[in-house]
Amino acid sequence: MLRDDINNAVKDAMRAKDERKLSTLRMVNSTIKNADIAARGEGKPPLSDADLLGVFQKMIKQRQESVELYDKGGRAELAAQEREEIAVISAYLPKQMSDDDVKAAISAAVTETGAAGMKDMGKVIAVLKAKYAGQMDFGKASGLVKAALAG
Repeated sequence: MLRDDINNAVKDAMRAKDERKLSTLRMVNSTIKNADIAARGEGKPPLSDADLLGVFQKMIKQRQESVELYDKGGRAELAAQEREEIAVISAYLPKQMSDDDVKAAISAAVTETGAAGMKDMGKVIAVLKAKYAGQMDFGKASGLVKAALAG
């Protein structure tokens, strides 16, 4: 499980005295615990590995936005720190799909759902999220789905 991998990586980072990796992994553990607590409050079980992938993607997206802001503000050292965190978190995501694979998956999902127009976009995205969680950037994918349904 991802949780065990992360806990083992925390121990390895402690042994290696890798402060950046250690602090990032501790932050990841904290985020996972907070998400589990929120799920428990809604009467749901602890997050599955597939749910954790979504949490990791959200964390990466937040850091990418921070990098952008730090670069605009001339804070190169903070931007570099965020990039290091992105690298650590990304190591726990599955390999990302290529653009061609994403387009093929979208066309298959459109066919599978029988989507005919923009009103069916939610169905297509839901199928993609179920099958390809953690493997594609759904921000980009939604634009491609719009184009496929509009065209």
